[in-house]
Order: sequence, then C-alpha cells, then structure tokens
Amino acid sequence: MRKILGSSVLAGTVLALPAFASAATLLDTLALFNTFLNALIGLFITVAIVVFFWGLIKYLMVAGEEKSEGLQIMFYGVIAIFVMVSIWGIIRLLQSTFKVTSTDPVIPKGIQINTGAGGYY
Repeated sequence: MRKILGSSVLAGTVLALPAFASAATLLDTLALFNTFLNALIGLFITVAIVVFFWGLIKYLMVAGEEKSEGLQIMFYGVIAIFVMVSIWGIIRLLQSTFKVTSTDPVIPKGIQINTGAGGYY
C-alpha cells in the first residue's frame, strides 16, 4: 500500500513539475494550487454524497443487523457533507466580510485596498 501511495505521489509531482517551473510568479503558482483545491473540494463532496447513497441502498436492501450499518453509513455521509459545506460557507462569509474580490472559495486572488488617492491597489 505504501509503495503504491509513494509511486502515486512521485508521479503526481513529476506531472506537476512543468506547471510549477513555468509559473512566472507566486500568484500563478497560487492560482494553480487554487484550481487544484477547488477540484479536490468538489471531489470530496461527491464522495460524501456517494457514501450517503451507499448507506441508503444498504439500509433499504438488507434486513436485521445490517440495517443499522446502513444508517451509520448514511449518518457519516450527512455529517461529512454538512462539515464540508459549512466550511465552504464560512470561507465565503469571510471573503464577503473582508471584501476579497475573488469568486473562488479557497485562496483569494486579490484584495481591494483603497490607496487614498482615489484608486484601488
């Protein structure tokens, strides 16, 4: 298992290396990281929804002792969805509170700062 994980990390690093090497600035690197995190968040929410429906199917298809296992799987799926969407909402609330101009919920691309000379930095 460790060997497979190590190989996967190594392959991902090798594949991502050209993207990091071509990044002109730190902001480009952060934008790439932001895109990756947004995709990862969507993947985690999708997995949590699949887990919930797996528990629902297990609950509906079996009888007896295994019904409680289906309920437990559904419970963990709902908790995972709730936690992820709540964190997403808190980040969006903080972005609107601090007037972050980015529409991406993970890493802000820019913050408007009033320079006092009538312009924004």
